[in-house]
Formats: sequence, structure tokens, C-alpha cells
Amino acid sequence: MKKDFLLEIQVQELPYKFIPSAIGQLKSSFEKLFKENALEYDDIKVYATPRRLAVLVDELAVCQENIEKDVRGPILNIAKNENGEYSPAAIGFAKKNGVDISALYEKDNYIWAKIEIKGNLASDILKNNIESLVLKLQGSHFMRWKDFDEKFSRPIENVVALLGEEVVDLKVLDKKAVNKTQGHRFSLNREVIIDKPQNYVELMRKANVIVDQNERKRLIIESATKCANESNLEINFDDMQELLEEVTFITEWPVPVMCEFDEKYLQIPAIVTTTVMSSHQRYFPLWTKEGKLSNKFITMANYVGDEFANIKAGNQRVIAARLEDGIFFYNEDTKTKLIDKYDKLKGMTFQKGLGTLFDKAQRMIKLSDKICDQLNIVEKEDILRCAKLSKCDLSTSLVFEFTELQGFIGENYALKDGEKANVAKGVCEHYFPLGANSSLPSNIEGQITSIADKIDTICALFISTQGDKKKKRPTGSNDPLGARRAVIGILRTIIEKDIKVDLDIIMDYSLKLLSEEFSIPLETCIKDELTEFFMQRLAVMYEKEFDQKIFVSLQGANPFKDLVGFIKKAEILKKYQNDEDFLKIKENANRVVRILKDFKENDVDKSLFVLDEEKNLYEAIICHQNENTNLEEYIKSLKVLIKPTSDFFEKVLVMDKDEKVKNNRLKLLNLLKSKYTVVCDFEKL
Repeated sequence: MKKDFLLEIQVQELPYKFIPSAIGQLKSSFEKLFKENALEYDDIKVYATPRRLAVLVDELAVCQENIEKDVRGPILNIAKNENGEYSPAAIGFAKKNGVDISALYEKDNYIWAKIEIKGNLASDILKNNIESLVLKLQGSHFMRWKDFDEKFSRPIENVVALLGEEVVDLKVLDKKAVNKTQGHRFSLNREVIIDKPQNYVELMRKANVIVDQNERKRLIIESATKCANESNLEINFDDMQELLEEVTFITEWPVPVMCEFDEKYLQIPAIVTTTVMSSHQRYFPLWTKEGKLSNKFITMANYVGDEFANIKAGNQRVIAARLEDGIFFYNEDTKTKLIDKYDKLKGMTFQKGLGTLFDKAQRMIKLSDKICDQLNIVEKEDILRCAKLSKCDLSTSLVFEFTELQGFIGENYALKDGEKANVAKGVCEHYFPLGANSSLPSNIEGQITSIADKIDTICALFISTQGDKKKKRPTGSNDPLGARRAVIGILRTIIEKDIKVDLDIIMDYSLKLLSEEFSIPLETCIKDELTEFFMQRLAVMYEKEFDQKIFVSLQGANPFKDLVGFIKKAEILKKYQNDEDFLKIKENANRVVRILKDFKENDVDKSLFVLDEEKNLYEAIICHQNENTNLEEYIKSLKVLIKPTSDFFEKVLVMDKDEKVKNNRLKLLNLLKSKYTVVCDFEKL
């Protein structure tokens, strides 16, 4: 028999960032609970709003399956007496297992009983596990209330738990499960009685709560788009996925409200206005059909009713105040040119003990110049100009007020000042990528300045923490300067934009600049630590694409001297990893390494050859001259060595009694080894 199950935890307003995580945690926790308890079900749906978390399970088995089990009892000479009758030991065994003595049977010199283990009721399993399952949810900024020791994201106000039409007898903290919940705070149907789990979604809808977050998101998109179209305007959800998710999780009954602001504020850069609206006020900006920012916007009200005048007036008042600040800051900033703000960086600290942003900007110019030299870029004026301007907008009032606009404001002001478009774009994009998978700088000015900026930050962090064991290297929970993200940004830019820069040299140069400028002696281990830090990030970037053994096998040749080439080598090894001939090459290479151990000589004496297999292998090695081709062609060329190598191992005893012959054979193998090391360290593959 199967029944639907519903659990709803009603709470005070949840932080929206916790909700998506809670959805995933609840789903996996219930899947695990049912699997561990052998309870069958058809489907698990998790719904969430700012005021409730709900789990709806379709067709949950009301009881575990009964299990038949054969249980072994006493050995026969103890279970039966001399007359062949069951002894007290056998009778006690039958009684213990709830079977009649007549049901006992003999097998393998023992007595046995076939018993049936009754399955536990699903209601009992739920009762015993729900509270701990709910309170095990993880998230930041959890809180305690009343006198409970347990923590949760927000205080729990009500619990609904239904299996079919029956309330499950369970509690979460002091809240005993019932079949009643609350609808939307403005709904006429405030109290909702849930008669059956399968009616939950529709009953809540009648109480003005759309519990399905995917349905709410669709409604927001459809209703806002319709509202925009009525004013002949457009809304771009593709660029506002984060805002869309936030609005989805802060509303239970989303309703679009069209608002507007004075057109005078459109003279501010559009990025400022849209940031104020979306990031600070959770409004959706609207655009004209020609792609220009409109003075209208949409706010999604969590509201039941048809009186929107106060909502509209309140939001328009708020946005006007925010944009008034923006226009004031913009007018103040543009009284001077962006380049005139360069000297202001002298009064802004970059990092304690490592000077100012002015110092950093100068190092960025030097690093950019060094990278240009490596890339044989002769006309580098635009790149160096970009590096010089890159941090200037940090001293502006707009960026001070809206820090997320750094770079974007720099680009706008640079264009206003008449700087070249490529330089202005580089100023903006040198901060790219803004996330692990987001866009990279599109032009060479932004790419080189981005690498220079990020390598300086990472090296500064490492040099400032060397020798101080109390200061830890960046981790997932302790990375104030975003060093881990910066490394991935550097690696992605170099690899995806095919920039053939020797990152190893740039690291050394950056450390040297910092050491000399601030008179900080470099510890001998700092470069190794820095390289390892980069290597860890590189491995994380490609952990799903490559077997990590491939990376390890290629590390003998410093990957940072030619990152693009390193990844291409990894791709080739992946391609050939399971190739039949390649596996033979790998087997021979590892056999050679095991025999040679630390033997280094390779000056082979042909006069000491005894067997044809020695001569044939030597001739094959000497004739093999493909070291200068690409790796894939080189791997193919090694196939000619498979047969002579296999013949050698089959016919030749390397450790000959004659010391000269033995050493000559080892030299031959060392010569052969040099052919394999061009590919990788086969021992680690």
C-alpha cells in the first residue's frame, strides 16, 4: 500500500541565499532516508518560499516489506537428545524466534528456523527521523531562539506532516505536527487546512501562496514581460539571472508594478542606474526597442490586492534618492579627467605593508611591459596606458559608493575623456573574469593588464605571509583578496586566449619587484609554494576533463613555461591513454625505469653487444629522430621501438655476470629511456 506524504516547515522570513541550498539538501536527505529504510516511492518534490520549506513525496510505501530469513540454531547434538526429541535448547530457540517447534528443520548438522521479520511503518520511520533531518540543514548565519540549543536559519512557527489523510505524530523542537498552515499574510484565506498531500499546491494557491519556485519564476518572467510590453519596452532576463532568482525566493505571490523616475537621471552612465535598480533595490530595468535604458522599471510586489499606489510611490521615492546621489557623484567625478586621478591612488592603501594602489599600478605597468616583451609586442603604448588607468576609478566617488562598478566606471570615464576605445575597454575588462566561468577580457590590452594585476595581487599575498605561520595561505573560507579566483582568471586567460607567455618568468619578476620595493627578502621556498598554489588551481579547473594522473605525469616539465602547450599535451595523452600501442609503450617505459633505478650513463659501446636484440634495439633508437615534431606525431613515432624493445626484454638478460656487458646494457636502456621522457613520466601515468 502507498500514500502521498507532505512535510511543511513554516518559518519566519528566510534569507534568500539559503533557500536554493535547502532545497537540494532536503531532497538528498529524504532520498537517503528512504533508501536506508527500504521505503519505495515514486517521486520527491521540494518546494520553497521565503516562509516555508515543503517536501511532497508521491506514492510512499506505508510500510517496509516483510523479510523472510533463515536463522541458524544450535548444533544437532545439542538440539536433540538421545531419543531424537528436541531439547530445551531447541525449544528455547523456536520460542525466541516466534515459530512453532514443528517448523524447525535440519541442515548442515544444525537446526534452522524460517522467520518473517515484520517491516516498520513509514509513519514510525518519519516520526523518528524528521526532526534530526530538518535540523541538520546547513547554512550561514543560523540562529537560536527561546531556550533551544539547536540552531536553524530562522525560528520555526509551524509544522505540517501528513501521510495520506493522517497527521504523522512527530515534533520539530516544540512544534507538534498538524494539518493546518498559514497562507499569504495578506490573503483572505489565511488559515489553510490540508486534507491530503496531493491537494497541497492547489490549496496554497487559493491562499495566495505559489509554493513551486519554478512556477513562481515562470510567473515573474511572464507577468513582467507582459507589463513591459504594454509600455512598448523590453526586459532582459538573460543578464539578470541572479536578480530573477532572488526575487523568486523573496516572494510568495509576485505581482509586477510599473514605476518610473525622472528622465534627468538618464544622463548618469546606464551601468550605474541599472546597478542601483537591480543590485540595491531588486528592480528590473526596462529598455527601449532601440536598446536604450528607459526611465521606467518594474518591481515585483509580494502582495495580494489591487491597491498599488502606495507601493509605486514608495519605490519611486527610494530610487529617486539613490539616483540623486548617483548624479551628484557623477558630476563631481567628471570635473577632472580619469588620468588626473592617478596621483590620488597614493593615498589609498593596497595592502598593509605593501604600499598604496599607486605602487600597485606602477608594478602593473612594469609587469605589463615585461609580458609585452615576452610576446614580442613592439607597439605597446595602449597596453601600458590601460595599465596606468586601470585603478584610477577606485578614487572616484561613484566607485566608492558602488564598489561593484569598478572597471565599468573606469571605461565610461575614459571614453568621456577621449581615451581610445580599446584602452577604455581594457580598463573595464582587466577585472575579468568576474566569476569562475564568466567572460574573459576580449582584447589584448585587457588580457595583459588582467594578468599583471592578478599576478601582482597573488605574489603580494604570498610575500606578505612568508615566514609567519599564523598567517595561512588562501583557502575556500579564508581568501580575502580572492587569490584562488585570481589564479583561475590568469590560467583561463592564458589558455583560452592562447597567450604564449612564460608565467614562470612573470612570477619571478613580480616577486622581485615586490621584494626590492619593500625590502622584503625572499624565502627560498616561496616560489615552490606559489607554483604549487597555481598547480592546485589548474588541477581543479580540469578535474572533470582529465584524469589527474595525466597532469602529474607532465609536471616534470614546468607547465607554467608554456601553459597552452601543457594543456595540448594533456589532451593528446588523454586521447592515447587507452590506445593499445600506447599501453605497450607505457609498459616498456615503466620496465626500463624499474631496471635502471638511479643509473644515469648512456655512452653505449657497440663492441660490447653480444646478441642481435641488443644491436637491433640500439639501431632503432639511433634511427629514431622525431624529437622536434609535435607530441602526437612523436607518440606515433615511438611505435617503431615497441618490437625491438619487447624482443630485447624477451631475449636479453640485462644483469649479465660480465660487469662490462651489464653496464653497457644499462646504458642502452638509459638511452631508450630518454626517448620516453619526451612524452611524460610514465611511472606517474
